[in-house]
Amino acid sequence: MDTREVDVVVIGAGAVGENVADRTVQGGLSTVVVEEELVGGECSYWACMPSKALLRAGAAIRAARAVEGAAEAVTGEVDARAVFRRRDRITHGRDDASQVEWLDGAGIELVRGHAELSGPRRVMVTASDGTVIELTARHAVAVCTGSVPVLPDVPGLADVEPWTSREATSASEVPETLAVLGGGVVGCELATAYASLGSRVTLIARHGLLSGQEPFAADLVREGLEARGVRVLTDADVVEAHRAEKNAVLTLDDGSRVLAERVLVATGRVGRTHDLGLELLGFEAGKAIEVDDTMRVPGHDWLYAVGDVNGRAKLTHQGKYQARAAGDVIAARAAGRPVDDAPWGAHVATADHRAVPQVTFTEPEVASVGLTAAAAADAGLRVRVLDYDLSWVAGASVYADDYRGRARAVVDLDRGVLVGATFVGPDVGELLQAATIAVVGEVPLDRLWHAVPAYPTVSEVWLRWLEAFGRPGAGA
Repeated sequence: MDTREVDVVVIGAGAVGENVADRTVQGGLSTVVVEEELVGGECSYWACMPSKALLRAGAAIRAARAVEGAAEAVTGEVDARAVFRRRDRITHGRDDASQVEWLDGAGIELVRGHAELSGPRRVMVTASDGTVIELTARHAVAVCTGSVPVLPDVPGLADVEPWTSREATSASEVPETLAVLGGGVVGCELATAYASLGSRVTLIARHGLLSGQEPFAADLVREGLEARGVRVLTDADVVEAHRAEKNAVLTLDDGSRVLAERVLVATGRVGRTHDLGLELLGFEAGKAIEVDDTMRVPGHDWLYAVGDVNGRAKLTHQGKYQARAAGDVIAARAAGRPVDDAPWGAHVATADHRAVPQVTFTEPEVASVGLTAAAAADAGLRVRVLDYDLSWVAGASVYADDYRGRARAVVDLDRGVLVGATFVGPDVGELLQAATIAVVGEVPLDRLWHAVPAYPTVSEVWLRWLEAFGRPGAGA
């Protein structure tokens, strides 16, 4: 068995692992990243990028049809085969050569194979040909292995060979009928995508849609799904499944049945922590690995868990944010430099708690950051909620002939700052970064009066919020 010693070993070469390795190399540390699948990971090949590619064509057609003059030029429907071809271009046909080239250029060494912890700072890597190498890390091992879908414990479900998000985003044929289990982001987005591609879709959610978002967002997304022809069943649970000839048969808790050619399970994800040897350290496979705000595992000063594996915020951009902090703090600790671990410091991921931005690419889109009104109340904040109908903004009437949308701001009255914002409407994801900056920067509302939105844009909602809140000193 070959043995080697390096400064840092990163397990997982997805977006998170790549960023940890990049920062440690920039910090002067020799770094090896271990990957058993494709360099670039889930987001590049089976999640963020392909799913948005599947969604885009339908969204573009409907955007054109919402504008008189453009609508008359749109005479056809989505071409599914062309959509799949474009998806394959965006994912490079699931070929990671360009990602490997990036690693080489960044000075990061790649070892392909399955990684398993074999002791403190030691990682055993087994290649596909059976050869084994043991890597010893002088300073740190970072676990960046992402997450995997959860299959509900429903009798017969496994026998109908359900899709997970991987199969749904990599498919090259459109099922005539599709049943989606789960009302979260993945379920709602892929229900939207496949309805656009021509499937007759039934979405089955145990509770409501988009839990954790403002309730009005879920209501508008449900309306959007139903407008696309999706049958939405909420407060419904699948209790049994079996296949009858062409279709899977799903029995619901009220005794009714749903028949579908394909079933897509989108009921959640858990950290990919199985088969990594973490049990040797007292961790349970599939459970989130607890970390401090520098992503270090308490009780193991050499071990870091970054991204989905720590369960803090299962979003690619948040994982990359954590990775930058973790890579920099690993390098700082290795060099004996001071660690900036106060809230909003250089070596912590404070935004995971207070300012997580997220866009759900349904129709309409949902873009949110920070706390919902309910979460702010639960946190004990004294808040005021500002709601505004986006169709009343002048820019909306230019954008589309029948613009529908809504925006909510959550204001901390004691500090006079925004702690949360939610936008629902066409392309509102492009409004989100301004709100994220306001929340992270804790920009006082009286200063926001001087951030003048351009006219006529949908961003003018910021002025409408401020007008509803009231200008300090007005009328005095």
